[in-house]
Amino acid sequence: MDGADRDAGAAVWKFPETKSGDATKASVKGLPGMLVAYGDGWKRGPDFGEFPADTELSGAQATALRKESLRGLPRTERRQLEKLIDKQHIKGMAMRSYAKEAGGSFFTDSAVAVNIVLSQMENSSDVRKISTSQNAFLAGLDIFRKGPQIKGHKEAGCFLPPKNTDKDLDAMYCSAYRGDILITVSADGVKPFDSKGVAELLKDQLDRVAEPGEAV
Repeated sequence: MDGADRDAGAAVWKFPETKSGDATKASVKGLPGMLVAYGDGWKRGPDFGEFPADTELSGAQATALRKESLRGLPRTERRQLEKLIDKQHIKGMAMRSYAKEAGGSFFTDSAVAVNIVLSQMENSSDVRKISTSQNAFLAGLDIFRKGPQIKGHKEAGCFLPPKNTDKDLDAMYCSAYRGDILITVSADGVKPFDSKGVAELLKDQLDRVAEPGEAV
């Protein structure tokens, strides 16, 4: 024992090799792969209720969740939009939430949280009709203010609630489409609300999704 070598040597760590087609690679395919990545000041946002900030859903789950996202609208308008959702044939959905802080704290000027939802339909004509009719419906209501335009995307529409709805908070709702993908954005933040920043995020999302529903 006295003559034994007591030096075990440097520890050697060998991680298993990553195989092709692993979970990381698979996670960027399909609808989730079309979502804008975090960056440019946007970080992971709050969960979608019972779902994490990054979620992919089936068609049935997506239909129920889309109805839930309308809960902030007046009852009459919400029920009309729910009827439109029932007529849709959603194949799947991917959603991601984003948050932008200001001054190192979320509860400061221009802090905003954004939810982006991609819903894939059976055909692109339905998607175009849904988005167009939804934007026309909201534009026809006197209670909503018109939001910022999305540069290069006339098909997109954004709307803001009445100015005096809340003295501290503001919100924005947007709808757009590319190919067979319906894109909806809902944002909440403190005043002064960064509506232009949310519009830029939507533009990035539209630019990322090509006409056939492929990631650019």
